[in-house]
Amino acid sequence: MKICLLIKDFAVGKKFLPDGRPTKSGAEIHGENHAVELIKLGHQVTIMTKKRFFSTKAREKLENGIDLVRLHPPIRWLEIFFRLLTTHNDFDAFYIIGTPKFSVWAIIFARFLSKKPVTLALTGKAEIFSAKNGWRNKILSTCTNYIATTREIRDGFIKNGGISPEKISILPHGIDTKKFPQSNEKIRRKLKISHGIDPNCKVLLFCARIVPDKGVDTLQKTWKILHKTFPAAILFVVGGGLTNLLDELRALSAEMDDSIKIIGEIDAPAEFYRLADVYIFPSRHEGLPTSLLEAMSCGLPAVTSDIGGCEDVISNDVTGFRVNSEDFAAFADKISILFTDDERRRRFGENSARLIRETCDFSIVMPKLAEILAR
Repeated sequence: MKICLLIKDFAVGKKFLPDGRPTKSGAEIHGENHAVELIKLGHQVTIMTKKRFFSTKAREKLENGIDLVRLHPPIRWLEIFFRLLTTHNDFDAFYIIGTPKFSVWAIIFARFLSKKPVTLALTGKAEIFSAKNGWRNKILSTCTNYIATTREIRDGFIKNGGISPEKISILPHGIDTKKFPQSNEKIRRKLKISHGIDPNCKVLLFCARIVPDKGVDTLQKTWKILHKTFPAAILFVVGGGLTNLLDELRALSAEMDDSIKIIGEIDAPAEFYRLADVYIFPSRHEGLPTSLLEAMSCGLPAVTSDIGGCEDVISNDVTGFRVNSEDFAAFADKISILFTDDERRRRFGENSARLIRETCDFSIVMPKLAEILAR
C-alpha cells in the first residue's frame, strides 16, 4: 500500500528553541515512528509537511525509507493539489495526523477525485474540531475513518465533530516496548549505585518537558512535602524545557539537600525509568502521554493527574493512582504509599508492564493501523 502521511511539521535544524524547549513535538515523533513502522510492514510512505526554512530541501529520501515532501509557503494548498494530480497521483490511502490546514486539499482530492480512503488521527484534546465552525472543519468531518488515541478524544469527535461512532477507532500511538524493558529490584539497585545513589533510597522520576502545562509547579510543591518525610529520597527530572523553570528546580534542590537531580533532555530515558521506584506525572492537559507509556513498559508504577489519556492506562490501585492535577498533597500522599509499600509497588509495576505490552506495543498497534488506513 502506498500511503501519504500529512503532518503540520517535521522538525529539522536546531534541536532546541532559544528558551530551552525541544523543537520536535510529540505528534511529529509519532508521525515518524508510524511511517517507519509501516515501511517495516512492507508499505511505502510519503510524508508531506510544511517547508519552514529556505535551506531545507523540498524533496528528499531519508535513511529510514521515508519519502519526504516539503510544501512551499504561501501556496501549500495549490502545491499539494498539483502534486496529487501529477507526481504523486498513485497513493492508495491518506493518513493525516492532527489538523494541518493544507490537509483539507488532500481530503478533497481523495474523497471526490481519486475515491481513496482518508484517515484522520488526533493525538491531543486541543485538536478536536467543530464541524460547524468554518469550511475547513466541515471538510475534516468528511474523512473515511478517524483514530482517537484516547476515549476523551473519541467523545470529542462525536460531540464536537459530529462524527459517526462507527467511523472512529480508539488506537494508541504505540511505542517499541523492546526499547523499554521491564525492570526489577536487582536492576534498580544496580542502576542507583551506578549513579552514586544509596541503593536503599527511594527515587521519584519526572520525565517530560519542563513547561507549565506539565505541572512543574505541582511537582515542586509535592517534593517539598515528600522531602520532609523521606529526606534520603531523590527526585530525578529528565527532559528539556524552559530555562527559567529548570533554574527554579536547581534553586529548590539547593534548598533541599541537593535532593533533585536535573538530567535535561536525553534521547534514551529508559535507564531512568528502570532506576526509579515511582513515576510522577502531574500534567494538566494530555493526549496519551508517551513518557507515561514508556515508564509503564519499564514496570514503573505511576501517580498521575486524573485527566484524559492518563485515565486510559492508569487504573486506580491497579497500575497506579490518579489524583487532581492541582492537588499536590494528594500526589505526595499516593507517592508516600508506594514508597513504603513494596508489594503494592511491585504489583502495580507488573500490571503496568503487562498492559502496555498487550495494548501499546508497535507489534500490536501497527497492523491495526494499516487495516484502518486501507478501509
